Amino acid sequence: MAAIASAQATKVDDTTLAPANKQLSVLPTFFIVGDSTAHSDAPMRGWADEIAPYFDLKKINVVNRAISGQSSRTYIQESHWEKLLNEMKTGDFLLVQFGHNDISPVDARGNFRGSLPSAGDDTEIINRTDTSVEIVHSYGWYLKKYIRDAKAKGIFIILATPVPHKDWTNDFALHRILASTVAKETQVALIDVTVITGKTYDALGKEKINTLFSDQRTHTNITGARINAESVVAGIKGLTTTDLSSYLSLKAGLISPQLPQPE
Repeated sequence: MAAIASAQATKVDDTTLAPANKQLSVLPTFFIVGDSTAHSDAPMRGWADEIAPYFDLKKINVVNRAISGQSSRTYIQESHWEKLLNEMKTGDFLLVQFGHNDISPVDARGNFRGSLPSAGDDTEIINRTDTSVEIVHSYGWYLKKYIRDAKAKGIFIILATPVPHKDWTNDFALHRILASTVAKETQVALIDVTVITGKTYDALGKEKINTLFSDQRTHTNITGARINAESVVAGIKGLTTTDLSSYLSLKAGLISPQLPQPE
């Protein structure tokens, strides 16, 4: 039920999300694609809403194009990806993080947002309520499309595993493995946000973790969002296949680099 409730979160129009830094377009831009755990309206707060201060905004733009309620499947199907791809330019950076809504059923029970739990070419044909027919692909297939399209345009792409729920133990175990499999197959960078944040939660304990969320188990408040943002920054600092870390600000200086891999 929690996964379906997450899938039904209010959508946010991505056209209202402005760059954190309105510098000349010649600067590289760090784009973020994801769901409500990356962008939410108050009192909820997504980690990507809090990440701009960790970058030197005189050197790079930070643009959050995450949209509440989206999955790896719907972000493409509803043309958000096509629109963003046209906005990006060679030399930009892109981080893709989905999973919370991908675990929903693929049909009406999950608002037609789920993807198949595989990294392969699995498909399932479903009938939508408007009588149209859709071929649903796997989580890995959709991730590979983002990678393929971004690489073709000269964009540096990073995959990120989902941020964990309040009950974080063994959270998103399958989708962590699937994201890792895709990253290795396509030779792109991976940040295991699930594990990095999970380690922080382990240290804080459940009583403290309860104060980091705005709802029952999924969406963080500002404090929780900043913890997740720092997890992403830690992962960026641990990457060896991209120079995105060279654009970090002094605020990111005290964060230790990490890049744990799924088992």
